[in-house]
Amino acid sequence: MCGIAGIAALDPRRPVDAAPVHAMLERLRHRGPDDAGVHAERGVVLGHRRLSIIDLAGGHQPLFGQRRSTVVVANGEIYNYRELARELESRGHVFRTASDTEVAAHAYDEWGLDALDRMDAMLALALWDGERRRLVLARDRMGEKPLYWTLADGLLLFASELTALLVHPAVRPALDPRALSAYLALEYVPAPLCMVAGVRKLEPGTYLVLEDGRVEVRPFWRVPAWAPTRLAYPEAVERLRQLLDRAVASRLVSDVPLGVFLSGGLDSSTIAAFAACHGAVETFSIGFEEASFDERAYARQVAERLGTTHHERVLRGADMPALVPRLAELLDEPLGDASIVPTALLSGFARERITVALGGDAGDELFAGYPMHQAQRLAPYARVLAVAGGVLRRATERLPVSHANFAFGFKVRTFLRGLEAAPPLNQGLWLSSFAPAEQRALLTPEAWEAAERGRWAFRTLEDGWAAGEGMPRVARSARLDALTYLPNDILTKVDRASMSVALEVRAPFLARDVVEFAASLPDAYLMKGLTGKRILRDAVRDLLPPTVLARPKKGFGIPVAAWLTGPLRELAHDLLGEASLAGAGLFRPAVVARLLGEHEARRADHRKPLWTLLVFELWRRANLGAGAPAASAPLAGVP
Repeated sequence: MCGIAGIAALDPRRPVDAAPVHAMLERLRHRGPDDAGVHAERGVVLGHRRLSIIDLAGGHQPLFGQRRSTVVVANGEIYNYRELARELESRGHVFRTASDTEVAAHAYDEWGLDALDRMDAMLALALWDGERRRLVLARDRMGEKPLYWTLADGLLLFASELTALLVHPAVRPALDPRALSAYLALEYVPAPLCMVAGVRKLEPGTYLVLEDGRVEVRPFWRVPAWAPTRLAYPEAVERLRQLLDRAVASRLVSDVPLGVFLSGGLDSSTIAAFAACHGAVETFSIGFEEASFDERAYARQVAERLGTTHHERVLRGADMPALVPRLAELLDEPLGDASIVPTALLSGFARERITVALGGDAGDELFAGYPMHQAQRLAPYARVLAVAGGVLRRATERLPVSHANFAFGFKVRTFLRGLEAAPPLNQGLWLSSFAPAEQRALLTPEAWEAAERGRWAFRTLEDGWAAGEGMPRVARSARLDALTYLPNDILTKVDRASMSVALEVRAPFLARDVVEFAASLPDAYLMKGLTGKRILRDAVRDLLPPTVLARPKKGFGIPVAAWLTGPLRELAHDLLGEASLAGAGLFRPAVVARLLGEHEARRADHRKPLWTLLVFELWRRANLGAGAPAASAPLAGVP
């Protein structure tokens, strides 16, 4: 796990100064504290910060292919590198190291851009083909590793994190109002958008080529079009079990200490169970003082069942005033997922003992584990439910506002929010902090116009839903989350939290074979009644305690609602007060003051919109200063 950065001139004959790349790499030191390397020649500079995981002595980057003119730097891991290396050796390739990254360079020399599709990897890479004077940037299939890029002053600049790009003097930060609108709606900034105008995130499963002064972005892989599996259900269960065991085994390869994140939920428990089948395992959990958020008892049950060496730590509300301001350092873009806080604490806690962790990310998206997938199953009955919804709405209005995790009133209000909308708008409303109509009330008139009147709020959801045309509803809803929420929220959160302490986190559920198999499952294999992840539960039924198998989806939440009226109250009023908001000219202070007042008086539960705004303001102050210059600057000639 590492960080990469670099510069290439649109005119390959132009000399490129290496000094800015050194400065960009220094900004990425937290991602790779063990080593650094730079390759510079006319037209290009490639830089790398290294966290040593495989081939500790010989894996210094940049690395070279069979042709010394092929140079690569990479952030991530190639899990099938040994198989690829054997095949390449049979074709005459000679390797100088045992590094998986060197395999990427040799694979390109042998197969060209088709090499990208041969790798089972979590990987962001930059490759320079000196013979063709061609730069290639690529991001892994599901978006585990980030890669930002921009064009400025006749240069293409790229880096693992946005803040490294901002180090370069040619990148002048200004807010992209379209990205702000998407963030307010989705609580994340979806690729290819970026909160800084003119910067783009490379989308999962795509590569960028700079050659002859032209930039092209193309996919090298997409989630396969839906074709239902021909396996009977018992055979499908056994197939999934085999694929998961193989995926976990491939992700246990490491030359440094390794462990497993264990929340006590089905997904992380599944990964821990398969890991334990291959040897002794250390597991790590985070708990809370607030009982409705604390899952340590379930994690202990799993650890005892599997015989792991278990470690746990508690996140307390009193810690939050010191922890939350650090989000501006952790996040290169705003992310409204509050579980970034316990994920960061868990990463730091685990890093005291290990350098690599396996996690259960993507189980919900691949196997329909979220409440919104249950809600989509009910959505066809919206007309009938609308009558009941009116009754429920009136009933919940009389309920006291609860700050507990997934309280009944919170779940009902969230469900009713999208009940009468068609997909994917309903799915967006179930997730959203500020739907377009709410953004119009929140944003100043100037900001609302600059944001194109909310046109970008749910655009990525609309595109993702269209890509699932012809699929059954639950499978289509899960695929939508795998294409949007997973890379832009979950994987972003884990990457930034873990890499802030130089911890590599691997997601076995995202092995190519597992993803492509999950993409073939019909609704009946994914959900039984309103219980999701049916096939996953049955695949590990003999490995885990019955209490874990029977648990409903909990989520890795934190007590934001209560903390906003307690330990975080002073910070919230500082960031979201009139004096702070008026200067930026983005949000109407009176609207935000109303949200704060209603939440503190327990007349409403505004935990999601308030946290979304709080995180944005932390980011804005750190990256844009007191003001918030707004611009809408697409890259010329690039979609």
